[in-house]
Amino acid sequence: MRKFNPLKPALAVAMLFAAITAHADITAYNTQSGYLAAVGTTGVDSFDDVAMLSNPGPAVRSAGDFAYTLTAGPEVSDYWGATDDGVDWWLSTGYSHDSITFDGFGTDVAGAGGFFFGSGYIGESLQISSIHVTATDSTGATLTFTIDAPTVDSFVGFVSDTYLTSLTVWKDNIPDTFVTVNDLHLSVAAVPEPATYGMLLAGLGMVGYAGRRARNRR
Repeated sequence: MRKFNPLKPALAVAMLFAAITAHADITAYNTQSGYLAAVGTTGVDSFDDVAMLSNPGPAVRSAGDFAYTLTAGPEVSDYWGATDDGVDWWLSTGYSHDSITFDGFGTDVAGAGGFFFGSGYIGESLQISSIHVTATDSTGATLTFTIDAPTVDSFVGFVSDTYLTSLTVWKDNIPDTFVTVNDLHLSVAAVPEPATYGMLLAGLGMVGYAGRRARNRR
């Protein structure tokens, strides 16, 4: 009779749990409510302090308790303020072809998002065909979400299984329009679901039970 090896189920459970925790993935959410439901503590940079004239970049800013670096370019490193009403201010580029990158996040930032759209020369919101947002995480994985016909209410958020390292907003070569961002969200990961812990505990319980049965056979 073959002897029971208690290491085999233990190894199987360990491999299963490792697959659950180590598999890195980025998920995109196209609503603010869906994104917020998927993350934990969130800080927001409203950009209401950004002057409409040129602001020197790159710049170190914060979204709540989370610091980050804002970089525009590659043509012009300065960034600009934009608005429709002079009350709610947005972040924009100084050159039509430039993109905006947010990076320098801490290793606790697993989520990032915001409202992404286009604006014109005097800072007014402007209809463009599409805008693209690319998230990169600590494993080097990337995910790009394209918003067709974006408006000031177009939200996209990304959540990584590990942590995010950058978020870049860019558009196709659409002359006389500028990449524009409002209310940058940076978030920590949500508390793991109880079911995840339950699966691990159940697996360890099976290992213990199997080992006990093996001992009783001797």
